[in-house]
Amino acid sequence: MGRLKEDRSDRSDWKGVWVFAEQRQGVLNSVAIELLGEGKKLADDIGTELCALLIGENMGDIAKDLIAYGADKVYVADAPLLKNYTTDGYTNVFEQAIEAYKPEIILLGATHIGRDLAPRVAKRVTTGLTADCTHLDYDSTKYTDFLAAITPAKVADKKIEDNAYNLKMTRPAFGGNLMATITCGSCRPQMATVRPGVMDKATRDDSRKGEVISLDIKLSEADIRTKVLEIVKTAKDMVSLTDAEIIVSGGAGLGSADGFKLMQEFADAVGGVVGASRAAVDAGWIDHSHQVGQTGTTVKPKIYFACGISGAIQHLAGMQNSDIIVAINKNEIAPIFEVADYGIVGDLYKVVPMIIEAWGKNA
Repeated sequence: MGRLKEDRSDRSDWKGVWVFAEQRQGVLNSVAIELLGEGKKLADDIGTELCALLIGENMGDIAKDLIAYGADKVYVADAPLLKNYTTDGYTNVFEQAIEAYKPEIILLGATHIGRDLAPRVAKRVTTGLTADCTHLDYDSTKYTDFLAAITPAKVADKKIEDNAYNLKMTRPAFGGNLMATITCGSCRPQMATVRPGVMDKATRDDSRKGEVISLDIKLSEADIRTKVLEIVKTAKDMVSLTDAEIIVSGGAGLGSADGFKLMQEFADAVGGVVGASRAAVDAGWIDHSHQVGQTGTTVKPKIYFACGISGAIQHLAGMQNSDIIVAINKNEIAPIFEVADYGIVGDLYKVVPMIIEAWGKNA
């Protein structure tokens, strides 16, 4: 149940852009660095501070990293009960931090953790949430003008501060066939999860100075209804599409699961990782952790090889911001060629071995 019930039409107390600094077993998730880069742009435009919320155990070194990546303040909840992610534990910490410091904007990565945590926090503090955003901007319309249009009586009866604007959160809708831009109205904080790989990472500057603030959190074992007994990593957990500089993706044009043996050979030769289209994943040829696209992972590598991928709009939405796109397809009118920087019309089973050979000679 939502607990933060006060009237938030006067938003003068709600200030700052917050980024949830997701970490796993003491390693900062790369999406947090992307959010710091985007959060810094928003904070500078609004004229406010960029802050990070860090939850875990023994987080001192990560707090310093966050400052180097642009955070003006880092709020740290450090406790043994927070060593591993639990929905109850992290939600309680988040709620207490929001009630104490009242951030205007909160950004989380649309990771497995972010997608679990964000809606729980939003409900707890009675605000809205826009999930899987691919673009963030700020509405230049003054809040008094916005409020007057929907509830004129509130403007007439109350002193409303004009120091805040609405965050415009854009996300794909209807299977990626259109983009919906959403605002949160009068509720605060404004919350969004952002797809990994769509924002530019913040630039590290170790000379930056910032403030680390320890949160006084009330949390007991009784507040956490689940217990992490063991963390088991499987091979698929090692796939890191969002961090890869080169991705070799296969689609339905491979013809069978055996085609991914060639894709792996290709990826090994060029120093990349293997990706896949939804069609290949749905066919059971490769695990979903390799999927690139609207319902998979959004990527932005230096080079993206699309092998046997026709280029459905859902797939294009996940890879079209790659620096260089190379498409290999028998169908010369395949949609993938419309976004490709280089297109090769031909049999991928003939073309790919030629590229591997040529790459090796020039390595």
